[in-house]
Amino acid sequence: MQPSNTPLLSIENLKVWFELRRLGFGHAGYVHAVDGVSFELVQGEAIAIVGESGCGKSSLMKSIIGLLPAREGKVIFDRVDIYQLSKTELRKHRARIGYVQQDPFGALPPFMNVQEILEEPLIIEGIHSKEERLQRIHKVLEEVKLCPISEVLPKYPHMLSGGQQQRIVIARAMIREPRFIVADEPVSMLDASVRVEILNLLRGLQETHQLSVIYITHDLSTVSYFSERIFVMYAGQIVEKAAVSDLLRHPKHPYTRALLTATSNPDADNALTYKEIPAGEPPSLVHPPKGCRFHPRCPLTIQGKCDQIEPPEFEPAKNHYTTCWLYEE
Repeated sequence: MQPSNTPLLSIENLKVWFELRRLGFGHAGYVHAVDGVSFELVQGEAIAIVGESGCGKSSLMKSIIGLLPAREGKVIFDRVDIYQLSKTELRKHRARIGYVQQDPFGALPPFMNVQEILEEPLIIEGIHSKEERLQRIHKVLEEVKLCPISEVLPKYPHMLSGGQQQRIVIARAMIREPRFIVADEPVSMLDASVRVEILNLLRGLQETHQLSVIYITHDLSTVSYFSERIFVMYAGQIVEKAAVSDLLRHPKHPYTRALLTATSNPDADNALTYKEIPAGEPPSLVHPPKGCRFHPRCPLTIQGKCDQIEPPEFEPAKNHYTTCWLYEE
């Protein structure tokens, strides 16, 4: 089933800043965790947001869910700006979004068994019929392929493998029949042998239910399993976005190129071509550098431009966008 062309989610110039305060000295600046991000997601589409740790991926995700306030910008979900919602309306908004956490064992309460974990969201939703709750639980456990169900329901998280725990996390995200799923590095804590299984499971659920999905990861080697488009984040901003095949074959931004060459590859020839991301650390998000945020590490910096003026978004190829002065003409 193909995605529709109507945006389910629109992010407009979103900024999420965290205030710093020194004990006894008051305001000490801001951490620019997300700094001017804009994009759209249509119903049924899966996108991947990739970048190094600390680039703002998780802060962006939490602002979309409504867990973090925005300093500026809009998060418009199904034609409604979530920052204009009351607390009651915001709770209803969150019910339409499934959240798959990174660490399954940490995400599951150890004192509740599987049945209790999956029943809790339904009780909160107001489904009072025990029979209806059990029907929903059986249906979702079948969808995540955890059988026999009668043996799974009484088990506690510590009695399950990592892959089984993550399937329970996915089942809990799906139990309220959301329209949109946020998967925050859902396979990074799992053995390599089960990563593809979990990604294929998520992909199957996305296609079956026509879900919109944001897949957050730092691992470019997994995005082709799951996404139609990739957005590359660096220092709180999106520096490149394109279809998966276009971006992986023809990366435009120097940071994206460096990220791809640093991606692990089982091919033995990769030992000869592996390169690290250019020397240096990601910039301080308290005092971001002037101009392009990647310029202190970029081997292609244009002096007097990249280090002075923040680049706008260019389209060097059809539907392939990047914020880099190399593509000004």
